[in-house]
Amino acid sequence: MQKSIGDQELALLQFVAERGGASVGEAVEEWGESRGLARSTVLTMMERLRAKGHLARSQSAGVYRYFSPSSKQEVLRSVVEGFVERTLGGSVSPFAAYLSTATEVSPEELAELEAVVARLQARQKGGEA
Repeated sequence: MQKSIGDQELALLQFVAERGGASVGEAVEEWGESRGLARSTVLTMMERLRAKGHLARSQSAGVYRYFSPSSKQEVLRSVVEGFVERTLGGSVSPFAAYLSTATEVSPEELAELEAVVARLQARQKGGEA
């Protein structure tokens, strides 16, 4: 299991994953400057993400390019899993309660949730047989 990451690290990881990789300079210019982050801070964050297994790097023309070895969806699933385990003690009930009060759920999101419930019900029925 990968080590947990903070909100700022998650935002940087999503930035890198969405663009398919980035050098430290690109991350600073396109992501860090608007947040008031110095190059050294962005480099430290990228190296921490690499140490935690969330980023990898390769060298090309003397410049390190960082990339996510996982897809964006895998990264988000891992973050949610960690949140549920650490913060909610493994229970999805508080998460479900939150979802029931969310005021803006798109038809697509609702369809995804219905599909998840259907898969869970099928799995539970299969386990009871």
